Amino acid sequence: MIKKILVSQPKPSSEKSSYFELERKYGLELVFHPFIKVEGLSARDFRQQRIQILDYSAVVFTSRHAIDHFFTLCKELRVTIPEDMKYFALSEAIALYIQKYVQYRKRKVFFPTTGVTWNDLVAVMLKHKTENYLIPQSDVHTDEVHQLLVAKKLKHTECVMYRTVHNDYPAGQPFDFDMVILFTPAGFESLLANFPDFKERNIKLACFGKATAKAIEEANYVIDLAAPTVKAPSMPASLEVYLEENA
Repeated sequence: MIKKILVSQPKPSSEKSSYFELERKYGLELVFHPFIKVEGLSARDFRQQRIQILDYSAVVFTSRHAIDHFFTLCKELRVTIPEDMKYFALSEAIALYIQKYVQYRKRKVFFPTTGVTWNDLVAVMLKHKTENYLIPQSDVHTDEVHQLLVAKKLKHTECVMYRTVHNDYPAGQPFDFDMVILFTPAGFESLLANFPDFKERNIKLACFGKATAKAIEEANYVIDLAAPTVKAPSMPASLEVYLEENA
């Protein structure tokens, strides 16, 4: 029976989180600990990429991490962003976060209104084909975005501004879980780095996303719960289905 679960994400700030509702409904004990954390590149490391931020007329943000580390680096590099710089974001929520650093003006902040995928964002970028786009990203990424932008003949440069590193499990805290929920391949790697004997512990594994599932399967581990599904598009929803089916 599943009673104690490790969720490898930061603890939700709102008490209205679906996780807490599951905790109350099923008498669970949920512990939140991300196995990865994001660190920004130093100005010295960024300079090695030989990228001049002011050579670009637009910046593309896919996350709040990207926004934070972009403006932090600009400050460290003593780069003053011009007023006419344009910003493109993967979603409205990300676009609104930009105002933490610059005055929000519709004429220079753009985002898709019909979806939150790269295809949706590229459709917006194509309306501004003359821009030279800079795309801050993590050290962990695929070539899919690059190939898509090349196919659409958009002038752009991708650069690494932050990286994903392991986040150790607190020493001295018991690791006596019935299930561990993972969200990224890097999180799975960090779990094994923390607990090389994880397979012998007979703890059930849940994962979110195809990339995470692929990493787990390639390491010859069994996935007990895979999300999302059509019936349950979120991890809390998938977890509830699993708890009902395995009560």
